[in-house]
Amino acid sequence: MTKRKMTQVHLILQGKGGIGKSVVACLIAQYLDSVGKPMVAIDIDPVNATLTGYKGLNVKRLQVIKDEVIVERNFDEMMENILKDENSNYVIDNGASSFVTFTRYLLRNDIIDVLSENGKEVFIHTVIKAGQDLRITVAGFGSIAEQMPENAKIVVWLNEFSGEITHEGKTFEQMKVYQKNKNRVHGIVKVDPQAGTMYGSDMKQMLDAWLTFEEVSKSPDFSIMTKSRLSKVKKSIFDQIERAVQ
Repeated sequence: MTKRKMTQVHLILQGKGGIGKSVVACLIAQYLDSVGKPMVAIDIDPVNATLTGYKGLNVKRLQVIKDEVIVERNFDEMMENILKDENSNYVIDNGASSFVTFTRYLLRNDIIDVLSENGKEVFIHTVIKAGQDLRITVAGFGSIAEQMPENAKIVVWLNEFSGEITHEGKTFEQMKVYQKNKNRVHGIVKVDPQAGTMYGSDMKQMLDAWLTFEEVSKSPDFSIMTKSRLSKVKKSIFDQIERAVQ
């Protein structure tokens, strides 16, 4: 009997909006594509379908609202497709407005276990953002680490676009919530585009244009030096993703 190959399902989970979840989904999707892994990206945000703006990723949008209410059963169709697909890796971007409903769906239906039992390696990516969102996103990580089953591999993304992630002189890895849950953390990816520098400006220009790294490399609208700097950013982030999802 031929052994079924393991594929990955990447879930982006964090209850706070506007912290870079869709950017994280976009980067994961680009990484998978860059290493030749078949990839399907799905946007389930019913309000701000940001990921679908990246046309180069051919993102599918799942409609989960009926009569202005998010219906948990609507997630079944997506899960059925994932479970039947033996070849593709999935990236699922979830918005703040559907976070509670989708998380409840995952837990009530033992989705992580079902996926694992059917040859899927499940990664949960959660974002920590510097500045005024730090407290709530750190608390969100703690909640996810405590609620999700052990076979869900948690990857923490440190979004330092607006500054370093520190609290009372402590880095994220020195904080109590990390120390309490560090056995649940499979990997950490730091997004540090050096805000205020040309690297940060280049990253912002790319994101504002809804472009992937590959599209930028072929675009006449970006200078040679901008492409060079973004190539370095890409390598840094992709190398970290590579380590985090192994």
